[in-house]
Amino acid sequence: MPLSPVPPDGTAFDAIVIGSGIGGLVTATQLAAKGASVLVLERYLIPGGSAGYFEREGYRFDVGASMIFGFGNQGTTNLLTRALAAVGMEIETIPDPVQIHYHLPGGLDLKVHREYEKFLQELIAKFPHEAKGIRQFYDECWAVFNCLNAMELLSLEEPRYLTRVFFQHPFACLGLVKYLPQNVGDIARRCISDPDLLRFIDMECYCWSVVPADLTPMINAGMVFSDRHYGGINYPRGGVGQIAQKLAEGLEKAGGKILYKSRVTEILMENGRAVGVRLASGKTYRARRVISNATRWDTFEKLLPAAVLPKSEQKWQQRYRKSPSFFSLHLGVRADVLPPDTECHHILLEDWSRIEAARGTIFVSIPTLLDPSLAPDGYHIIHTFTPDWVDHWQRLSPSEYEAQKEDVAAALCDRLEAIFPGLAAGLDFQEAGTPRTHRRFLGRVDGSYGPIPRRKLLGLLGMPFNRTAIPGLYCVGDSTFPGQGLNAVAFSGFACAHRVAADLGLRG
Repeated sequence: MPLSPVPPDGTAFDAIVIGSGIGGLVTATQLAAKGASVLVLERYLIPGGSAGYFEREGYRFDVGASMIFGFGNQGTTNLLTRALAAVGMEIETIPDPVQIHYHLPGGLDLKVHREYEKFLQELIAKFPHEAKGIRQFYDECWAVFNCLNAMELLSLEEPRYLTRVFFQHPFACLGLVKYLPQNVGDIARRCISDPDLLRFIDMECYCWSVVPADLTPMINAGMVFSDRHYGGINYPRGGVGQIAQKLAEGLEKAGGKILYKSRVTEILMENGRAVGVRLASGKTYRARRVISNATRWDTFEKLLPAAVLPKSEQKWQQRYRKSPSFFSLHLGVRADVLPPDTECHHILLEDWSRIEAARGTIFVSIPTLLDPSLAPDGYHIIHTFTPDWVDHWQRLSPSEYEAQKEDVAAALCDRLEAIFPGLAAGLDFQEAGTPRTHRRFLGRVDGSYGPIPRRKLLGLLGMPFNRTAIPGLYCVGDSTFPGQGLNAVAFSGFACAHRVAADLGLRG
């Protein structure tokens, strides 16, 4: 399909996408594949945002986590596979046999195996008195997943799509309607009574939603808790940054454009409508539609005039707050530090009361166990990160800031010695990043990784979709339905592109 003609008012593009995170890139590639003229504007040197990478002394580090969903080869929830295929791209991936190895209080040490029954048996062995409840809970997650996996995941704001999908999959749609207002904690307590097992379910949610089960929508849990066994966790060869690189390459092959070192400072408005953007350089671009992959706070409080904050956004901010950022520790270590049976992903917590505390839960990714090419021969990457708040890093002198970084890094390494004895002696490289680092390089308010509920809400019903109260302006990414995670923001990208394409009158 040829590029749509430039409208007579001189608009240069059908759509401008602010930011090249995965949500923005999926939106852009989907629109380009449908024939739209698309421009992506990225403030940094490479695409990807928190799914980007950086290189130091022979190591290639992922900016964020390396636990990647969406690369399956069946069903409809394999959204990263589908997004790449839409623009003629693919990535070789490496299957991970274990999603997470948990190291939790009270000696609760277990692995979430890719094989569903193997995981259940290991969990039941820890809680034999809850065998029935464990199966009941995780099987209910499968019920949610099967509803999602039966239909093409596009915009819930597009009436023709909703009508079509309902007539094609009426029972799946009714199932999703049932679960939309529910949270994981409510369902878990109907199945399970053991307090330690319920705390484990909290951690199962916290490791990707950064909130416990009571605040985690059941729709999201159904996707995560089941797809890890269905499509599996699959690491892209060459690192997570390959996903964004391939999408950007596919975008340009499809006729779209991406400009780096192009920081958007303002969304241009005319007669109450978004009509383009202005860059820090002063250059302006116009478009029929503007799509922001920035956070909701950055979009409405920084890129738009101060007076423009629709009531819908005010209500959203009353329901949601910024999630914490992270303190990240990128380590290069001698390979002999790791035992032969070490898994790629770990979570460490010593005290249940600190699950949500700053620097309480520790996340660990060791991607070189799957792809050794990311580090020099004889070495591994250990990427350690823990939730932290930007307020802990403000109002420090440069020397105080560096000293605090060293202290926090040392404390994390000490804790990691519990699962990786000899870590300190095997260190070859170390670089730390704070919430200020995330704010600076990712352009996200306070370095936040997205919104979390201020209080218990009705599942996903409080999450906004892609359209905003401002005509011509859409949002995509973790501030929109269905929330955080690479596959979730890919879903948001598919939905946004579908809605924008319908509004532009595009087909295909």
